[in-house]
Formats: sequence, structure tokens, C-alpha cells
Amino acid sequence: MVQTLRSDESNSQILKTIFFLAMPAVIENFFQTILGFVDTLFVSKLGLIEVSAVGITNAILAVYFAVFMSIGVAANVFIAKFQGAGNKEKAKEIGHQSIILAIILGVLFGLISFFLAEPLLRLMGVENSVLKSATSYFQIVATPSIFISLMFVMGSILRGNSDTKTPMKISIYMNLIHIVLDYILIFGFFFIPALGLEGAAYATVIARILGVIGLSFYLLKYDAFTASPFAWKINKQIQWNLITLGAPAAGERLVMRIGQVLYFGMIVALGTNTFAAHQIAGNIEVFSYMIGYGFAAAATTLVGQRLGAADIQGAKRYANLSILSGAVLMTIFGVFLFMMGEWAAHYFTDDVKVVQQIKLALQIDAFIQPVLAAVLILKGVYQAAENTKFPMYSTAIGIWIIRTAGVYLLGVHLGFGIAGVWIAIGLDNLYRAIWLGINYRNGRWLKYIKINESSKGIKSS
Repeated sequence: MVQTLRSDESNSQILKTIFFLAMPAVIENFFQTILGFVDTLFVSKLGLIEVSAVGITNAILAVYFAVFMSIGVAANVFIAKFQGAGNKEKAKEIGHQSIILAIILGVLFGLISFFLAEPLLRLMGVENSVLKSATSYFQIVATPSIFISLMFVMGSILRGNSDTKTPMKISIYMNLIHIVLDYILIFGFFFIPALGLEGAAYATVIARILGVIGLSFYLLKYDAFTASPFAWKINKQIQWNLITLGAPAAGERLVMRIGQVLYFGMIVALGTNTFAAHQIAGNIEVFSYMIGYGFAAAATTLVGQRLGAADIQGAKRYANLSILSGAVLMTIFGVFLFMMGEWAAHYFTDDVKVVQQIKLALQIDAFIQPVLAAVLILKGVYQAAENTKFPMYSTAIGIWIIRTAGVYLLGVHLGFGIAGVWIAIGLDNLYRAIWLGINYRNGRWLKYIKINESSKGIKSS
């Protein structure tokens, strides 16, 4: 399961290894996005109240995901590091400790979801007409948060061991089962009654449980962890290292969410059509993120393994070629956005004015794609070096200052509308690419790692 990396590899061999890890992650992201579309489509047949209930629940769950994903990032980084150092037992121990942490956090968030569902939803500004449906859906989906946390962490353990195919396969099977269960439990089938919105919630939970079972099977099969109870004693030092590395990664995602709240209100002020166009353009652009996140995942694992082997130059080669290959593919996707944006927009709306705004947004976004690729993959490289703080800082400045101020100045004050909004998004990404790139070139991305300790412990400087 673990890739054998050699310091004498040619560029073509490195590219082959990168694509071997990146493409399954890209495919996995694609299926997850498709599931989101299908899920929304089914729920929309029930009515606007149900759509609102799911939407507000997902907004809260985004915070949960940020926390769980951050533990997955930390597990991936440390496991890749110890695999690169040839310390397989330590890598296995990291897997054990990350699963323990996932269970603790999953149970904690589950209890919060069960007992505080209604207050949380009221805090989000849910209308009374939606509150009952939203509370029921939220409690069913979020109370078993342990399965959400375990899915994130178990998938990350496999990726840290250079296996991106298994999470992809599990995700595909899980999503297909989810779609079938969605239809059966929402609308009913033969003797199974129609459960409506609650059916959608139960379908989600069942799919996640099956996903955890599938990932557990492969982790045991590949000896990535052991079922022996003696191996599951809490190691406070490792737990602390997982939390301190993961916290800034979670912080970055929360920073992004808060930033979106800041500038979304400005876009709403531009008019309903403009906001709708912005949202639809974002739904189309999301497919480019699949590419970027896939290559970022590959970079985190491969760069982490080279750093674990104390091979900084090898780590840089993998980082450089990951960025280059991801940027090329996202540039090609950018050409599609520029040429076919109007065609894609017609799948979402027939309003001519909205379609023209979507087309303009996507044509601007086409030029952002290579810059966005650099930002996403560089974040993966920084994570491999146990540096999750720099990406968080760059995101905070980029979205809170550059993007928010840009949307107001260009979109609202100067009257550029949707064009001003997407130019501001481009400027934010350009700033982050330059800031992360400069610190990568001058070696400051390695600030929080001690290469010579890679086979001894995980204590950062």
C-alpha cells in the first residue's frame, strides 16, 4: 500500500506517482459533488421548507466537517512522515491515536447536536416555519457524528499510507447506495413507507455507517491498525500534536466561512439576479476544486514521505511537479469555463440576464484557474511540512480584507457588478498564491518541522 519513493527518480516517474495518487482523489471528490446535486434534487421535490432545512443543517455541519477534517489532515501528515522515515509502527500508532480522537470528538459533537439542535438552528436565524423540520433532520444526521469523524480520519489514514484508491472506491459505493436509499426512503418503495425529509436523513446516516465499515475492513486488511485493545491506550503527546497541527487547518476553513458571510451580504445587495448568478457560477466552478484538492492530497502524502526520509530536495521536486501538473489540468478546465460557460449556465436557468452574468463570471474565473491551483496545492505542501498556520494567515488576510474590500469597491462602489465580484475573488487568490509561493521559495514553509527528528518523534519546533 505504501509507495516506495527513491531519490533518483526521473521527473516522468515522479509525475506518474503523483497522478497515481491524485486521480483517485479527484474521482472521489467528483462523486461526492454529484451526490450533493442528486440529494438536493430529491429533497427539492418535497418543497422549499425541506430544502431550507437541509441547507441550514449543512451550514452547521460545515463547522463539524472543518474540525473532523483537520484531524484527518494531521493524521495524513504524520503517517506519511513516519512511512517516509521507515517507521511503520509509529505510523500505525498515529493511526490509532487519530481514531481515538475522532471517536471522542464525534461523540462530543453528537451530544451537542442531540441536546442543542433547536438553539443552534435558532442562532442561525431559522424561521419558525422551517424550525421543526430542520430540528428533526439535524438531530438524525448530526447525532451520529462519530461516523462522520471516523470517515474523515480513516480515509486520511489510508491516504497517509499512499492509498487513495480505497477511499475513492468506498466513496463511490457509499454514494451510489446513498442515492438509492434517498429515493426509497424519501418517496417510499413497495412496503417501505415514504418518510420524506427524515428519509433523506436516515439514508445519509446509513450510507456513512456502511462507509465506516468498509474503511475499517481495508485498514485491518492492510495492517494500518490493529484490533488488539492493548494498542489503543491514549498517548497524550500524540493527541496534543494531532490537535496543534490540525487546529490551524480547521481555523482556515472557519475563516473562509466567516469571510463568505461578510461578502455574501454585499452580493445580495447587488440584486437577486446577481446573487443567483454568483451562486450558479460557483456551483459550476466547484468541479475545478476537485482537481486542485486531488493534487493537494497527493502532494501532502508524497512531500510528507520525502520529508520523513530527510530528503528536502526530493520533497521540493514532488511539490513542484504537483503544482505544475495540477495547474496545467486546471488551466485546461479554465478553457472549458471560458468557452462553455454559457452552455453550462443553461442547465441551471433560462433567464437570459442571469445566464449572461454567469457567462461573464466564468470567463473571468477561467483566468483564475492556474492561480487557484497553486493556492490549493501549496496548502497541501505546507501541511506536509506540519505548517498549517501560514495557509490560515493567508486565507484570513485574503478573504477578510482583499476579497471583501474588493467586492465592495469593484462590485458595489464602482458598479462593476458580477464582474467586480469575480475580479475580487481572483485578486484574493493571486495574493495567496504569491504569499505562499514566496515563503515556499525562501524555505519558510519548513519553519515548523525538524527534519532530523522525523524518525524519532512528532514534536514540532
